[in-house]
Amino acid sequence: MKGGSLRSPLSRALGHGAAKDGVGHWWLQRVTSIALVPLTVWFVFALVTLPSLEYAVVRAWLASGWTPVFAVLLVLVTVHHSVSGVQVVIEDYVHAKPLKVAALLLSQFVHALLAVACVFAIAKIAFQAVA
Repeated sequence: MKGGSLRSPLSRALGHGAAKDGVGHWWLQRVTSIALVPLTVWFVFALVTLPSLEYAVVRAWLASGWTPVFAVLLVLVTVHHSVSGVQVVIEDYVHAKPLKVAALLLSQFVHALLAVACVFAIAKIAFQAVA
């Protein structure tokens, strides 16, 4: 045996992935995927059953009842799912360390900006008096 170790190559490799949290990303993507199923079905069903897709009708729907809560939840889960997926792709395919760090930071910033903009838009519609 090389190096005098009695451990197998598998036992030495376990828990020593590039980021050491690959399982966490895997589970996060599965959980957000499962959460997106009912949220997306709700969203599509709600839009299809509206009398029309005119601005005033959609705005009134988005401002009513629990709709803004579910809409914000849909946005946040979607963005979280996207962040996780893009991060995995960057970590797997960008090999230059400075470029990888820059890409990860840019991805986080763009996703955060998108989430804040969407939540702001939903809140603005939800709390504005419908004319």
